Amino acid sequence: MLLGAVTYNVLKDWDLETILAKLEQLGYEAVELRTTHAHGVEPSLPPQERARVRARFEKSKVRLLSFGSTCEYHSPDPQVRRKNIEETKMWVDLAHDTGAWGVKVRPNALPRDVPPQATIARIAESLREAGDYAAGRGVEIWLEVHGSGTSDPRVCADIMRAVRHPAVGLCWNSNPGEVVNGSIRAAFDLLRPWIRNVHINELADPRYPWRELFTLLRQNRYERYTLMEAAESREPERFMRYYRALWLELNRP
Repeated sequence: MLLGAVTYNVLKDWDLETILAKLEQLGYEAVELRTTHAHGVEPSLPPQERARVRARFEKSKVRLLSFGSTCEYHSPDPQVRRKNIEETKMWVDLAHDTGAWGVKVRPNALPRDVPPQATIARIAESLREAGDYAAGRGVEIWLEVHGSGTSDPRVCADIMRAVRHPAVGLCWNSNPGEVVNGSIRAAFDLLRPWIRNVHINELADPRYPWRELFTLLRQNRYERYTLMEAAESREPERFMRYYRALWLELNRP
């Protein structure tokens, strides 16, 4: 597996040229560009700018892995869900045009006074439509294990069982709630069939079993990316050097 970074939040104030230069210099191999950050790569980009972004990454050692959207499908309001589905399709178009592999989406809650299975069904239905569109554009949809109630691995597993789409998978999010008696094995084993991307955060936090996560990923022949998603730092380059060093140690058999 390989190390990359989400622009949330260490890289959030860097423009695209700075991101590419610094990631190359610091030994990071991919990036997920999160929406609203200073890089400016958004669905509003015109065709010529999309071509420029694609060409710039093709000249770089850093892969444009994915886009971190905030699209979500848990609302009981069909108009809200429709808006989010259509926005997802815009992100898919951007990923296709710029050469990105995936688009990250999320559930954000189990709404009150709505049966959980009804929300799960709505999310799954939305994901199937997004997945159909993404598959036709050569892009994957990655549902982040995220949100109040929806970050429960059992809920995400139910969503994925309901979706049953080859272009839709999960983004493991390294949440503290999946740690049971010091271990994440139960959550990992439950979600393992659908893991397409991995977010890692504070690798120095002893409350999360990082070595176990890395061991499980290796044992299951995970050969994609683990993306740094950490709090901003006043010394970002120094922080990222230490982060990579710790990542290399955790990834050592």
